[in-house]
Amino acid sequence: MDLGLKGKRAIVLSSSRGLGRGIAESLAAEGADVLLTARSAERLDEAVAAINGRGQGRAHAFVGDLTGSVEAIHAAAQETLGGVDILVANTGGPPAGTAVDVAPEAWAPQFDAMVVPVFRLAGLVLPGMRQAGFGRIVVVASSGVEQPIPNLVMSNALRASIAGWAKTLSAEVAADGVTVNMILPGRIETDRTGELDAANAKKQGKTPQEVAEAARTAIPARRYGRVQEFADVACFLASERASYVTGSMVRVDGGAIRSI
Repeated sequence: MDLGLKGKRAIVLSSSRGLGRGIAESLAAEGADVLLTARSAERLDEAVAAINGRGQGRAHAFVGDLTGSVEAIHAAAQETLGGVDILVANTGGPPAGTAVDVAPEAWAPQFDAMVVPVFRLAGLVLPGMRQAGFGRIVVVASSGVEQPIPNLVMSNALRASIAGWAKTLSAEVAADGVTVNMILPGRIETDRTGELDAANAKKQGKTPQEVAEAARTAIPARRYGRVQEFADVACFLASERASYVTGSMVRVDGGAIRSI
């Protein structure tokens, strides 16, 4: 199937590793030109070089912290790509913690770091998308939006606020050829997943291996997902072929969410 991504221009946030990098690789493999962003210049340069070594599309790098670089990221995309057809809003996760333990003053900085930049950058790219009659906004969230994850209260709550915004926005811009969807990863094999397993192990007095094995047992697929499996679903949502899919939350979780 031709996804119609050749020549499309994409920003993929937080993409030097993990899910963001996987999505950037999938988009480039389909012929899209991609601007990757991250704070680590070394990891970002390695990711860009790897993509350019094998992808049909071209990869470019923007080094900077998302919180203070929204306008600069948009300007870099205009300069290097000539515009933006696709925004993949992938942000880092907040620290683990329970609802009882999180200090009240911890909420605002995390909201400013992982929520506000998504709203601001979407506001910058939307006028061009609407004028062109084509646009894709894909928000990488978490299965915790639908089924709250223990010891991740900040992620559960803050990503849920993005879900409300994305659903509202999707109805406002659908007639302009712009789709807005969320993709919800379950347990995907990344560095972040390993960090969370370690945090849960410390809290439970277990080893990370024991925590990971218990998590796999609870997933109907009996394993963690692969980054490529997740990235390919995101790539489809960003494509021409997904033109009638908007306002949706798509799970990639091996069946872990139990609700219908």
